[in-house]
Amino acid sequence: MSQLPADCLNDIFEFLKDDIKTLYSCMLVNHLWYININNYISNELIDLISIQKNLKYVNITSKLIDTFPSLITTNLPNTLFKLKLCSTNFVSLLFIIKFTNLQELELSFDYEENFGDFERLKFAIFPKLQILKIKRALPESGLLIKFLENNGKYLKELHLSEFDGYWGDNSLNLSIAKFCTNLKKLTTGFRYKELETLKIVFNSCKYLESIKMWCGGFLLSEKEALKAVVKYSHENFSELIIYHVFTTQSRLFPEELESFFISWTSRVPLKSISLIVTTNHFYETSLDKYDENMEVIRKYIQLGVIEKFEVRDLNDDEYD
Repeated sequence: MSQLPADCLNDIFEFLKDDIKTLYSCMLVNHLWYININNYISNELIDLISIQKNLKYVNITSKLIDTFPSLITTNLPNTLFKLKLCSTNFVSLLFIIKFTNLQELELSFDYEENFGDFERLKFAIFPKLQILKIKRALPESGLLIKFLENNGKYLKELHLSEFDGYWGDNSLNLSIAKFCTNLKKLTTGFRYKELETLKIVFNSCKYLESIKMWCGGFLLSEKEALKAVVKYSHENFSELIIYHVFTTQSRLFPEELESFFISWTSRVPLKSISLIVTTNHFYETSLDKYDENMEVIRKYIQLGVIEKFEVRDLNDDEYD
C-alpha cells in the first residue's frame, strides 16, 4: 500500500472498524510513501499518518489545508522530499520551515493574499530544494526575491505563474539571473521592452536547457523569443516552450521562422531543438495556425534540426 490515496485508506478503515486487531496489524506493517489528501480525513487515517517514518510526498488540497499542517509538523519526522499545496483560502506556510529535506515544493493559490505568512518563510533555507513551482498567484515580489536569494542557488527548476496579473516582473526576472544560476528549466514572462533582461538571464544561467516564455500582448512576441534564444542561449539549451497568454499578438512569418532555424544550424556544437507551442483556437495568429509556417517546421524536422515539435492546448498544459 505504498501509494494509496487517502479516500482508499478511509475505505479500509471503514471496512475494518469492527476488526480492531486486523486494523492495528495493518497500521503496524504499512509504510506510506505518498499520500494524496483531497477529501475527508478520518481519525484512523490521522493515526496511521502520525506513525509514519518514511513519508516522502504529500499533496494537500483546499479542504484540509488548514488542519493538516499541524498534524504533519507535530507527528512526522523530517522525511518529506515533495510537498504540494493547493488552496483558495488564506494559508499559513510557516509549517513548511520544518521540512529542510524538501527537494520539490509546489504552491497553487488563487490570490497573493492566500500566501499567508510567506514573509516568515522568506528567511527559511532549504539546502536540498531543486524544484520550485508557484502556480496561479505569486507572493509579493520582494518576499519571493528574498526567498530566491536564500535558496535560488540550489534550484534546478523554477516555474512561475502567468495568473493574477503577474505577466513578467522585471525585478523578479533580474533576481532569477542573480540568484538562480544553476537552473536547467525556467518558466516566466518578459515584457517586450525587457529583452535585455532575457539576455541577462541567458548569460547568467549557463546550464539552462529549457525555457517556457509567455508571449503576446505586451510580452515578447514569438519572433522576439526565437531571436533571443538563438542569439543568447548557451550550448546546453535545447527546448523552447512558447505559451500564449494574449489573443492579440503579431504574426510570425515563415521567412522569420526559417531565419531562426538557419541561425540555429550554425551553432557549434549543433544540438537539435524542441519547439512547443501552447495555444488554442482563440489565438488565431500563433505560429502553428499558418500552413507556410508548418511547412518550415516539417522541413527542419526532416533535416534533424527539430527534435520535437508539439502544439499543446492551454487547458492541458503543465509545468513539467
